[in-house]
Amino acid sequence: MNSEPAKSDPKATQYLEYALRTVSNFRQKLAVWLEPAHLEQLRPLLQYQAGVLGGFALLAAILLGVADLATRGVIELRLQEDLQANLEQVVPAELYDNNLLKDSVLLPSADANLGAEQTEVYLAKKQGTVNAVCFKFVAPDGYAGPISLVMGIDSKGEILGVRVIAHVETPGLGDKIEVTKSKWVLSFNGKSLNNLTVEQWAVKKDGGVFDQFSGATITPRKVVQAIKRGLEFYKMHQAELLNSSQ
Repeated sequence: MNSEPAKSDPKATQYLEYALRTVSNFRQKLAVWLEPAHLEQLRPLLQYQAGVLGGFALLAAILLGVADLATRGVIELRLQEDLQANLEQVVPAELYDNNLLKDSVLLPSADANLGAEQTEVYLAKKQGTVNAVCFKFVAPDGYAGPISLVMGIDSKGEILGVRVIAHVETPGLGDKIEVTKSKWVLSFNGKSLNNLTVEQWAVKKDGGVFDQFSGATITPRKVVQAIKRGLEFYKMHQAELLNSSQ
């Protein structure tokens, strides 16, 4: 199957052409400026020293600009691939046949304490029907700093999966929130606001049903609280999200 060639960004092309012309002109002028006879005349002058520094600074700026332009697309592609992998971990493949990254809605979340003014919610659809949603959010008050998570929720409001995607918690203690370090985060699967009471949405030390870690209670406590807020955010927008079927 033949595919259409990717369309280039006109602004990026113009910027690249301008950068290449600038580099070419600069090289020509630099060649003249660096002729031995010319340098001998300039060497004693203060302006000579300033010119050398300015020349190197200009060249460095141009090279950095060209490098940024060349790598920007690659970086964006890697970020999209990482996001896709994270979403696939929390939503089973059999629940959707659409492209999650291209099927989303942006919802206000400033009052939900999810770490952002707006939250992008990805819709998992099968034959046009929304079966689940997934979104990223943050527990802003971890023991050592913010904890970034991603969660998948089915249409009934039950958790399909939770994964921690970034944190700075203490190695060997708080890092047990990672699925590669322990199975603790899997204990949220199947949980919802309907099958647990408000009191049960806490670590056992606080009267809830979720384990805490030996020597590290704050980290799991804050993750539990953040996940509960994420479920409340979904419940608030549940009707709107489920009616996003096309």
